[in-house]
Amino acid sequence: MKKIVFAALATAAAFWVAPANAADEIAVIVKTVNSNYWQNVQKGADAAIKKTNGKYTMTFQGPASESAIADEVNMVENAVNRKVAGIVLAPSDPDALVPAVKKAWEAHIPVVIIDSMLNKDADKYYQAFLSTDNKKAGELAAQAMIDKVGQEGKVAVMSYVAGAGSEIGRVGGFVDYLKAHSKLQVVGPFYSQSQMATALNQTTDVLAANPDLKGIFGANEPTAIGMGRAIVQAGKAGKIVAIGFDGNTDLQNFVKDGTLNAIVVQSSYQMGEKGIETLEKVLKKEKVEKFIDTGVVLVTKENIDKPEAKNVLY
Repeated sequence: MKKIVFAALATAAAFWVAPANAADEIAVIVKTVNSNYWQNVQKGADAAIKKTNGKYTMTFQGPASESAIADEVNMVENAVNRKVAGIVLAPSDPDALVPAVKKAWEAHIPVVIIDSMLNKDADKYYQAFLSTDNKKAGELAAQAMIDKVGQEGKVAVMSYVAGAGSEIGRVGGFVDYLKAHSKLQVVGPFYSQSQMATALNQTTDVLAANPDLKGIFGANEPTAIGMGRAIVQAGKAGKIVAIGFDGNTDLQNFVKDGTLNAIVVQSSYQMGEKGIETLEKVLKKEKVEKFIDTGVVLVTKENIDKPEAKNVLY
């Protein structure tokens, strides 16, 4: 009996020790795992983790959809509870994730934010923010739209999750630039919740309701894919100026066949890679910049096969 009890205690002790091993874990938590964009972030993070030569392990997770904000909050809280070494987080909501990030700060767990910002009051709770300058990216898309459409007419905006940090900057930058530099009328924005099928249906409705539409902007990967498919189904490919965002294979093919005139592409791989590298520096007590711009490239049929585009496409 004593041997059985001792064995049981030994087993329990083994399970008890397990959480301590999580101190070497870096938790990467993104808006959703069901997107090529975030899978490309994972590739970059994987590459950076390998460079640590086993010093850190990595877990990568995200909700089933970008609108499942409560699920992402729970993932951050769970990472804090298991005492990870650090967290790389792409917050799906600028406010809802703040309490969870504050818990990490209180637990002395460093956090690096990627892709979308938290609200300004949360600055002290994280160590660095790596992102596309989404306002500039939106302005770049708007400039390309004006170059193709001209100064007058109607342009529709197909957006994704209202209030997401990247959405505020990106769509805000696009709309504000159009208003400041043209007389183009904005239709929308319409919110797909980052669901391709929803974006397809919304775009179909917008095209039907606005036969005089001159241009349309799809503000993230699933939205732009749905938008592109709706344009093809409506027989509008090449007849309406369409600009998308992000650069997976579907969107690249839309550029090549003329369905989309351009895509604004972020370096999602760099977000993952630099996110891990920045967190590692923080863990080593090295100084890091509070904001690190990971950049964008305007990809068109003319430059899609050139190195500048190939370096960011996925």
